[in-house]
Amino acid sequence: MLVLLPPSEGKASSGRGTALKLESLSLAGLTEARQAVLDELVELCAGDEDKAREVLGLSEGLRGEIAKNTELRSAGARPAGEIYTGVLYDALDLGSLDTAAKRRAGRSLLVFSGLWGAVRVTDRIPSYRCSMGVRLPGLGALGAHWRTPMAAALPEAAGDGLVLDLRSSAYTGAWKPKGEVAGRTATVRVLHAPTRKVVSHFNKATKGRIVRSLLAAGAAPADSAELVEALRDLGYEVEVQAPARAGTAWALDVLVDEVH
Repeated sequence: MLVLLPPSEGKASSGRGTALKLESLSLAGLTEARQAVLDELVELCAGDEDKAREVLGLSEGLRGEIAKNTELRSAGARPAGEIYTGVLYDALDLGSLDTAAKRRAGRSLLVFSGLWGAVRVTDRIPSYRCSMGVRLPGLGALGAHWRTPMAAALPEAAGDGLVLDLRSSAYTGAWKPKGEVAGRTATVRVLHAPTRKVVSHFNKATKGRIVRSLLAAGAAPADSAELVEALRDLGYEVEVQAPARAGTAWALDVLVDEVH
């Protein structure tokens, strides 16, 4: 099973670890595209701060993120699972998983990123600020920049197993499963059970808990039907919208009673 996650806007500090080594990151087919984004992002942030803040969509209070981006090549790198913070990652709480579950996380979790394209939680990266919605002056929209290299790298990463797509809409444009891969992909919405309305904050927390539950239980569903069964066994209320035709993803609705 391959689980696709969004990153978080908030990130932990880089710390004092060894500096970034692009060639050591997973999905080696993305290295050239990563280098292009890294080079332009560092150059942008080393120049006019006001321009960089506008391009990156940062408030005045986040001006310090620009200086952080200028040091991406030399800053300490930590596992991506420690860098990403926020509601989903707090609920996932990778650090408290047992050894076997952590190994499963390293094999199955893939975090999408405007800067890196996608990384595994074990890949060592520095803290950064660059969302997928950014349009860099030279490269243009990052979502479009990643489509071609992702189209080659992601089907290989998915292998022949289930793909559980938990990305937010900002990151789905960088890679959309197609054909046979799409047919073994499942997406998840989190709905407030009494109203059937999509929830926001609790959506992230629930997705983090779902992933944690699957990892902790050692669940290895081979397809969407087995995923539904696994989630129900773990106590989740799941409604299924099976695909109307071959080659399209299953859509799962997870119902929650509380919204907080």
